[in-house]
Amino acid sequence: MAEKIIMMADARAPALAVPDTLETPTGLLADALGRPLHDLRISVTDRCNFRCVYCMPKEVFDKDYAYLPHAALLNFEEIARVARLFVAHGVEKIRLTGGEPLLRKNLERLVEQLRAIETPSGRPLDLTLTTNGSLLARKAQMLKDAGLDRVTVSLDAIDDAVFKRMNDVDFAVADVLAGIDAAHAAGLGPIKVNMVVKGGMNDDQILPMARHFKGTPAILRFIEYMDVGASNGWNMTEVVPSGEVVRRISAEMPLEPIGANYAGETAQRWRYVDGGGEVGMISSVTQAFCHDCSRIRLSTEGKLYTCLFATHGHDLRELLRAGRTDEEMQTAIARLWRARDDRYSETRTVNTAGLSLRAESAQKIEMSYIGG
Repeated sequence: MAEKIIMMADARAPALAVPDTLETPTGLLADALGRPLHDLRISVTDRCNFRCVYCMPKEVFDKDYAYLPHAALLNFEEIARVARLFVAHGVEKIRLTGGEPLLRKNLERLVEQLRAIETPSGRPLDLTLTTNGSLLARKAQMLKDAGLDRVTVSLDAIDDAVFKRMNDVDFAVADVLAGIDAAHAAGLGPIKVNMVVKGGMNDDQILPMARHFKGTPAILRFIEYMDVGASNGWNMTEVVPSGEVVRRISAEMPLEPIGANYAGETAQRWRYVDGGGEVGMISSVTQAFCHDCSRIRLSTEGKLYTCLFATHGHDLRELLRAGRTDEEMQTAIARLWRARDDRYSETRTVNTAGLSLRAESAQKIEMSYIGG
């Protein structure tokens, strides 16, 4: 077996090149495959208080693990400036991620700064956040008051024992549910609840989770266990295909497919025939959606990634802290996006056998570093 190389921080990321000829953003930027730039995902911390087995397993992220130093992180003013650059290029949706984003002190201050950004079209930004829910009960109202639109909460089981095995820090389901209730009361909706399904570990929770959230304001989404990074020991045999999830649910609570909310939406939408709400299926292993992916990711230390499965990023922080102008950085961003031809999930789907052993797979950046 090839040696496993864990890429937690990306020392190989080159600085973005600034072309000699500068340009003014038009809001209509497409990559090499014709995909527009629409979504910016911003990781605000590489820290998390969970040790989920598919993301930050304890055997890698132990008490001796060295997180990024505070000086390396983008401050809120730098993040807001970068966000404005991307909005000028057509970004209309910003998602705050991590690690666990609510561990970033005074995060509501950043939300206020992002809320103040105006899009060229005059439409308000869609401003969202993904969280494990551990601090949400305390933070929900502050986030809403600061201008956050909605939240997505990760919850991998409704059974306490199974959930504690998944998060590996003895955190209780009831506390996550309390966070979801607080978010709903604050108006951070529609709330989405994400369940990563790992065969043999929590796939027995598919039906209990569906039963619990059916008829509630929350939209439950099932995510195929993905080969992001190298620390989770991914194996194709542990992937439960979304088609199987639909089959299991529909056998008890019949489902029917419904259309996407917008182009590039990651989840395939289904609704209960009896009107009990909807569920989503995120099938990046068995039904790749690279063809309309419109997302770019910014790490907490200012590296840009054009794909969740990237092997390296591009350093924007160097330009930020070198005093480059907005026009220079916008031109560099435009050049990066136009050259983008990533479609990892589509090419991976062609031949999944033995994928987790491939050297290039072992070089991928960790999800906890660039955000999901």
